[in-house]
This record gives sequence, C-alpha cells and structure tokens, in this order.
Amino acid sequence: MNVIVTILLAVLLNMVGCTQLPRAGNNIVEDSVAGSTTPATGLTADLLFDFLQGEIALQRNQPDVAVESFIRMARETRDPGIAEHATDIALRARRFDDAREAIDLWAALEPDSIQAHQAAVALFVATGELDKVRPHIERLLVLEPETVDKAFMQINKLLSHNPDKKGVLKLVQRLAAPYPDLPEAHFAISQAAWAADEFKAASRAMNQALLLRPGWEMAAVHQGQILQKIDKSAALSFYSQYLDSFPRANDIRIAYIRMLMEEKEFDQGREQFQQLEQANPSNPDIALAIGLLSAELDDLENAEKYFKRALQLGFEDANTIHFNLGRLYEIAQRDAEAMDAYRNVAGGDRYIPAHVRYAVLLAKRDGLAAARRYLNTVQILNEPQRVQLLIAEAQLLRNNNDFRGAYDLLDTYLENHPQQVELLYDRALMADKIGKLDVLERDLRKLIELRPDNAHAYNALGYSLAERGLQLPEALALIQKAIALSPEDPYILDSLGWVYYRMGDLKKGINYLKLAFDERSDPEIAAHYGELLWMNGAKEDAKKIWQSALEEHPENELLLDTIKRLTGR
Repeated sequence: MNVIVTILLAVLLNMVGCTQLPRAGNNIVEDSVAGSTTPATGLTADLLFDFLQGEIALQRNQPDVAVESFIRMARETRDPGIAEHATDIALRARRFDDAREAIDLWAALEPDSIQAHQAAVALFVATGELDKVRPHIERLLVLEPETVDKAFMQINKLLSHNPDKKGVLKLVQRLAAPYPDLPEAHFAISQAAWAADEFKAASRAMNQALLLRPGWEMAAVHQGQILQKIDKSAALSFYSQYLDSFPRANDIRIAYIRMLMEEKEFDQGREQFQQLEQANPSNPDIALAIGLLSAELDDLENAEKYFKRALQLGFEDANTIHFNLGRLYEIAQRDAEAMDAYRNVAGGDRYIPAHVRYAVLLAKRDGLAAARRYLNTVQILNEPQRVQLLIAEAQLLRNNNDFRGAYDLLDTYLENHPQQVELLYDRALMADKIGKLDVLERDLRKLIELRPDNAHAYNALGYSLAERGLQLPEALALIQKAIALSPEDPYILDSLGWVYYRMGDLKKGINYLKLAFDERSDPEIAAHYGELLWMNGAKEDAKKIWQSALEEHPENELLLDTIKRLTGR
C-alpha cells in the first residue's frame, strides 16, 4: 500500500474522525502471554488489575482511565502489543502526551513496524512537530522501498496544514537527500519550495526532476507555473522549447496558449490553437479543453463551437458540457438557450447547480412563484441535495427582498433538522435583515463551535458586532481569526478595515479597505472604502469610487445610502 496514503488514513481515523474508543474485550494481556512474544514482566496481580480496569473503562467510555491503565501496562511489560493498544486508545482519546510516550515505546520495541511509524507520523503531523516526524517518515521510506516514488508525490499534501512552510521545505529536503536520482524526490522539494514562496529554489528542483525524466509532463506544467512567478519571458521560452521536443504534450500546449493570450500574443496563441486541434481532431477531451480555455478567454463563439464538438465526439460526461453551455449562454444573455442547456443536465456534480440556475432564469422570466414551484419538482437523491435546493430557494426570496420569507423557510427546516449546520449561516444573514440580532449572534456562535474553521462565520459575527458598535475588541479578534483562515478574502479584508474604522483607527481602516477594493470592486466594499476616504478628507477620490461602483450597481442599497448620508444627495 502507498505509505503516505496509509499515513493520511491513519491521521483521519485516529486524530479526527473517530470518537468511539476501541471496544473492550481485546485480550491483549492473555494474547501476549499465550503468543510467541511474551511480556518482559510476568502476569502479576497489578498487571491484571490494570488490564481489567482499562477494559472496564473502555466499556464505560472513560478514556482517561483506560489510557492511564494501558500506559502503565506498556511501561511495565515493554510488550509491543500492549504499547500499540495504549497508543490507539491515547490517540482516540486525544491524550497526545500519553500517545507520544506509547508511540515512542512501541517504535523502540518494534523498529521495523510500519504501523508504529505510521501512528507516530499521524500524531506528529497533527500536532505540527516537524522535528519529531522526520525520523519516522525516513524509516517508513526505508521499510517500503517499492512505494518511495509515490510517497514523495504525496508528502506535501500530508504536510500541507503545517503553517511553517520554510520548516516543511527543510524537512522535505532532508527526506529527499538520500534519493538524488529519484525524480519524484526533486518534485517534492519543488512543491515545498513553491509553498514557501521560494520560487527560484522551486524552479531548480523541478528542473532537476525534468533532467532525470525529460518527458514528464506533470513536472513540466509545474515548471511553467513556477517560471511565470519569476520571469514571464522565461516561462514562454520554456513552453516553446518543451513543445519542440515533445509536440504531443497537450497540457503544456494548453498552458502555453493560456499564457500567450494573457500576454496579448494573439497571433501566436491562435497558431497554437490550430496545432492543438490539428493534432487531436477526434479527441473529445481536447475539444472540451479548447472550449473551456476559450470561455476563460471570453471567446464565447469558439467556446460554444468546441463544447458542441466535444458532444459530437462522444465526450463521456455530457452533463458537464451542457452545464458549461448553459453558463456560456447566460453570459451572452441567451436565456432561453441557457435554460434548455441546464434542463439537459441529468446527473452528476452539476445536476443541482444546473437546475438552480434554471430556476433563477425562470424567476426572471415567469416570476418568483414559478421558480419556487420548479425547485420543488427537482428530483433529489439525498439530504445534501435537498439542502442545496433549500438554500437556492431562500436566495431567490432574498433576491426578491423577501427576507422574512427566506428566514421563515430556513427556520422551519432547521426546527426539524437542527444538525444541518450548512443552513445556520444563511439563517443568520436573514435574521440580520429582519432585525433578529439575537438569532444572528446565536447561529453564528453555534456555527463557529461546530465548524471552527469556517472563516465566514467569524467574519459575519465580527462585522455584525462592529456595525452595531458592540464589543469592538471581540469583533476585531473574530475578524482577525477569519483573516488567519482566509487571508486573501476581500470581504474579510473589508470587515477588518471597517472594524478598525469603528475603533477610531482611520489609517489602518483605509489600508485594509484599499486592499479589499483592489482585490474586488464590490459595491459594498466601494461604499465602505469611499466612506473612509471621505472621512479622511479625500472627498473627490471617494466620489470617483462611488461613481464607478454606481455605474455597475446602480440599485445597491448600501452604496446609495452611504452616498446620501455623507453627501446629502
């Protein structure tokens, strides 16, 4: 089995997903005594007491007592089976200090045990202890030499949640050092360097991977992306030279086309399009890829042409193509054709989104009631799909300014399905609109408790407090937590600027609002940014920002209210 996949499974099972402890009744002591490996210490009365106490504690779901009992047994017997059992219980009980002791003992007693080192990696990755995880990964690489290449391809995924990106890079470099002739080892170094913003180091490592395996298209794609961060002309040269050597590298040619068009090298881009098409006249995957790339470049005519060609060539996932045709027709304001395309999506991941978009267009054509009736006729397979449709219906009501209707719809469902946390955020937003601020705060705090990694919940609660001028230090802390979870989200940057403004720090507020507005010229961000500029004396700059936002969003309430409140017009 791929060692890193196994490690990831261990992390998920032992550290996060499983709350149920190992069942009682595993006769660890008896098995050890009867088996070929006997405990270093005989079956004493104290050992028997610890065993019975531990098993009873498991039956009664008392993990702390069970952990202490089996840890004592592991120390005294120095039996690897007992150490393994103690490790398992400690990990599931999230007693990490005890787990460290048990794992160290287990790995020392069985240095060639793959399971022992996997458990150690699961623990030390989860707790972010890079120095402690290294020897165990090194040992696993030695114990499973046939999967070393696959392990290096996934090692960065394993370590991706560690915030110390430079520390991860050093770790991966040390792990890769014994494998200088393995392309995957250099690929892993390059990925780690990319995550650490060490782009030149990333390029050098990926170049070494390509020297060892010249036709490795995945590595070439990554190298092109890295070079775009360093020197765009070098990236274009790399793509061109690589295609000279490997003209059938379709992914590279697509990346090359995208970059040529972005750099406004339209003649060269069209030439590469032609080469891609000529080399793959009957390949539906390439037809779809050209269609998607054309849509990305706003070439809607060619996008439609190649989407339809992919259908004609028998692309296996017709639902994806119909969905993309629907989006294309929507952009082109060909609503009737968009609706027909969406109705043709019969399954797959795009099924619910397609029928939601159909309902939106139906509301535009025939009114809200017709759209709601339609949503209630869509066939569903499971509860998550039902929730998606409910959120869509609430959004239709919200778009129609029926905030009470949207709130009541969500509230009724949550009364009967209180565990559907996906709806708490939406109900909180509607509660804000109708003045139920107690519900707003209660739902968002509950959502944070249930989903502590939900940046939008922290942001919404922090912004709500700041907007009302309440508990501003807590509002700031909440929004800073949101920023830590999603540092480039313009709406969270907007909230951060707004809370600083509310706290009287106009300069910081303007700085963060500028970052938010530069990232996304949303009308509400424009309203906030303009207000701070106005209050700072830059009234003409504020008017320009508001006017620009009004041209695209002439009916935005917050924008209009802000302008009227500050200018009197």
